[in-house]
Amino acid sequence: MTRLRVCVIGGGLAGLSAAITCADAGADVVLLESRGRLGGATFSIHRDGLALDNGQHLVLRCCIAYLGFLDRIGTRHLVRFQRRLQVPVRTPGGPDAAIWRTAGPPPLHLAASLARYPHLSRTEKAAAVVAMRALKRLDPADRRLDALSFGDWLRSQHQSARAIAALWGLISVPTINLRPDDTSLAVAATVFRTGLLDSADAADIGLPEVPLTALHVEPAIDALRRAGATIRRSARVSSVRGTAGGVAIGTRAGTVEADAAIVAVPHDVAGGLLPPGTVPGQDALVQLGHSPIVNLHIALDRTVMTERFIAGYRTPLQWIFDRTRASGVRRGQCLAVTLSAADEWIGVPSGELRDRLLPELGKLFPAARDASVEAFVVTREPHATFRATPGSGRLRPGEITDTPGVFLAGSWTDTGWPATMEGAVRSGLRAARRALAPTPARNKAHVSVAPHSDGSEPVGTKREDIRL
Repeated sequence: MTRLRVCVIGGGLAGLSAAITCADAGADVVLLESRGRLGGATFSIHRDGLALDNGQHLVLRCCIAYLGFLDRIGTRHLVRFQRRLQVPVRTPGGPDAAIWRTAGPPPLHLAASLARYPHLSRTEKAAAVVAMRALKRLDPADRRLDALSFGDWLRSQHQSARAIAALWGLISVPTINLRPDDTSLAVAATVFRTGLLDSADAADIGLPEVPLTALHVEPAIDALRRAGATIRRSARVSSVRGTAGGVAIGTRAGTVEADAAIVAVPHDVAGGLLPPGTVPGQDALVQLGHSPIVNLHIALDRTVMTERFIAGYRTPLQWIFDRTRASGVRRGQCLAVTLSAADEWIGVPSGELRDRLLPELGKLFPAARDASVEAFVVTREPHATFRATPGSGRLRPGEITDTPGVFLAGSWTDTGWPATMEGAVRSGLRAARRALAPTPARNKAHVSVAPHSDGSEPVGTKREDIRL
């Protein structure tokens, strides 16, 4: 029996998960990556003797598809979870605070935390509980929500500017990589419902104990090779077109023939690879735009932060993580500072970032004021995520295209989620299952697909990962 030939274009999380799923099903898989490395938007670098991730990524307990991916490649044990959600919140000059949960049902599992939260008045706390209940009643699949701004909705729910900054934005900015006023209500509803309001333990946080390349890139490569897949780096694809016998993928080295192709590249690249008219609104994909992230990696000669991570309030330092062990620092401490929705920071020179932001670190951690800076590395992702703005949902296609045998994957596709690792993996699984389906059913709107070998069903399940 002839093996199904599947070509996966793009070696990010969407492409890796799609390729492994197809290879596990017995397909003959070729993965093409235009760069010399795999990992897409999640990778590690070595700089000044340190192993640094290009950006900090968290895993939540509700991250079913991504955790399943780690299970498949054998690295789930390298993510250490909190017993229960606990987010320390630091403010220059205090008071210290935290967002934490109990074992009670949502949203009551946050009630004790909210009651003790010092950055909101009693009236603001009561209004926040009412807004959480209203948010829990919203259906993220309701397309009408996509046209609305999350910030506007919060104000309609009597949320003050302080409440939006101290509570809602503290969570939404790092997960969605946009300010609340710039965010689609549909996407925000997905984030808050799945991450906080549908299940008490959904937002329990796990931190990788190794660099991202060691967590999922290198193990995924090993898994693909063991499954018999072929990986071609520096293989830039110029076109994808349907043929009488399947799909032809044009590259500099020649044409790759396949029965199915999964296009798992960024949204601003995908449209140019496909034949005109392959996806409704294909020319408009570029309108999804990009939202940047800037990360500061700061090695100090001493320990200044005792927590594994903190969220910052009334400071430009949004989230700070202790990455000492993962970075390979043997003396002192290595901190990773994430600046999401970083339009104001993306073009600032590294020296100026150091001059402006190191003093802010000292305001949060007094011990940092006298610490010696051993290394200060800036990583910038101008195209970190697509912009999940009001109206962006209509621009996000599903995995099906109008070209038989060609499917789309990527966190920018119509997963309903912002650009998260979970969304990327889910999109890869969906595209892979389409490619593996019987030929007459592949490009139909509805197709029955088999669950994972462990019985889980990532596609269409309710619990998701939120990337911070």
